[in-house]
Amino acid sequence: MENKETICQSCGMPLNMDPGKGGTNLDKSKSDKYCSFCFQDGKFVDEGTTLQGKIEKNIQIAVKMGMPESKAREQVETILPTLERWK
Repeated sequence: MENKETICQSCGMPLNMDPGKGGTNLDKSKSDKYCSFCFQDGKFVDEGTTLQGKIEKNIQIAVKMGMPESKAREQVETILPTLERWK
């Protein structure tokens, strides 16, 4: 996936859409891999979740944003397993 550097490697959100401008590392520097919704202070916000749990959560978010569930499921199930966190 060519744009892997520009999307959160946990949830797939484009990093340029992140209102927090990226997650934070333990030293408070900005993460260039993870968004502010997924990564804060060097830890995943949803530490302990499974890939399947993250998939279901992302589908729910996409549906709330107006995407049909079938399209959301197709996109999320295609993208998330390829991201660094889930390999």
